[in-house]
Amino acid sequence: MTRSQKRLLALLGVVILLLLVTAILYMAGMTYLEGKPRNFWDALEWAGESLSTTGYGADSSWRHPLMVLYVVLVQFIGVFIVFLVFPVYLIPFLEERFETRLPKEIPSVKDHVVIFRYGPTVATLLEELERANVATLVVEEEEAEARRLVEHGHKVVYGNLDEGVLERTHLDKARALIVNSTDDRNAAAILTARQFGYAGEILALVEDPFHRQPIILAGASGAYTPRHILGAALAARASQKVSPTVAGIQQLGHRLQVSEARIMRDSVLAGKTLAQAGIGQHTGVTVIGQWVGGKLVTPVTPQMRLEPRGILVLVGTPDSIQRFMAVCAGTTQLRRHGPFLVCGGGEVGRKVVELLSDAGEETFVVDSQPGPAVNLLGNVLDGQILKQAGVENVQAVVLALSADSPTLFATVIVKDMAPDVPVIARVNRAENVERIYAAGADFALSISQVSGQLLAWRLLGKESVAVDPVLRVVKVAARGLEGSRPAELAIRERTGCSVVAVERGDDLHVEFGEEFRFQAGDAIYICGGSEATQKYGEVYPQE
Repeated sequence: MTRSQKRLLALLGVVILLLLVTAILYMAGMTYLEGKPRNFWDALEWAGESLSTTGYGADSSWRHPLMVLYVVLVQFIGVFIVFLVFPVYLIPFLEERFETRLPKEIPSVKDHVVIFRYGPTVATLLEELERANVATLVVEEEEAEARRLVEHGHKVVYGNLDEGVLERTHLDKARALIVNSTDDRNAAAILTARQFGYAGEILALVEDPFHRQPIILAGASGAYTPRHILGAALAARASQKVSPTVAGIQQLGHRLQVSEARIMRDSVLAGKTLAQAGIGQHTGVTVIGQWVGGKLVTPVTPQMRLEPRGILVLVGTPDSIQRFMAVCAGTTQLRRHGPFLVCGGGEVGRKVVELLSDAGEETFVVDSQPGPAVNLLGNVLDGQILKQAGVENVQAVVLALSADSPTLFATVIVKDMAPDVPVIARVNRAENVERIYAAGADFALSISQVSGQLLAWRLLGKESVAVDPVLRVVKVAARGLEGSRPAELAIRERTGCSVVAVERGDDLHVEFGEEFRFQAGDAIYICGGSEATQKYGEVYPQE
């Protein structure tokens, strides 16, 4: 019996009891106060008419004050019951009777992934699994959340862990179990699954890092702390020392360097294609990528549009990069010195500071609450606080706030005060990522993205996960290219790789004019993603 049915039966019992009591009291009142005795059925008729507020029959006036007060009281009780019955008892009963019933079990299924409790940390994972055609099943204990998931087309089993809901998920045929509740409920779910004899993979998303080991001891195959993962991702986005945009550039020493330059809206480059801009011919630098909306656009093509507010990734000598900045008006070189301003000293912010400090970077932390790493107490939405923190002279601002609304507003404030400074934002709900980008953030990472991709990598393999491409510099021989000019070979068009330098003896060439031709013994440095460098090896085979 459902809760609404029990309440409706209780209401029916109260109404019957109230009818009997008011009828008996009315009989007594009419006999001893009014001197007009009434039998039980006449009194019951009066009680029904009064409590239902439908009016009166034979009895419509009374003389004794106590009788009048009693009649008025019964009338108000009747009005109260009428207004109480519909919203509190009848409407919930009808809603429950006619609304879609939540599934308590599902038909036989196999090789599926069972997710215990839905939340932001598994939203991207569900998308990744569905994209890979892997069946998913969400076990949800909250009725409202379960209904929302059903409306969005997800397979759901509604029930309580303590009532054996995992037994109804065909767990013995599942590919994996992912637990995403509180740490104590996660442990209970893991122990329950193991008691059923489930020997498959169980992955746990842990709130407290100190609970990782107990979760493992409970039977989990792996335990992850999403907030720490997010902190690591934010630090990697912020600092080249933590995660360089271009790997392998170090082999060229100080003769060649990577730089990033923002295209301002009034820049001479804004809106042009790479071919129209002629950057390589005029400056000697090579464009190897462009950050747009938090994504690295690569491989670079002559038709690639140079987006306003985009960030170009450049490779060249120190002189050629300076020439680029002088020739291409309206571009601003990103700083590679000074501190990082971290807004938010919570768990995510502390992880960002830890990783940046370990890489040798300087940090400055602003938070409204005191903490071991906090340098300045104050509200990050206060422009004076940001000015006091030196927002205009930092390498980047990392917004590690616990809510998306202040993150969005802080992004707007920072971009107003320091438009050239990159903003790297933590986002809690994946659906707010685009809003944060619209506010001006250069990079926005949600806890759903990083934890979802990590879990998808564990379940599906790296090749199934949509990750940002990583650029790397590879040294290759000029075998088969001798006597050819770089432009006529169309290496970028054919392979997606850019020729960033040619080493000839002790000389390093980064500018390739009409007279430049590859020679035997040249070492060519190409830059591209893993697919592009692999394609280069197919087009120009190496020993």
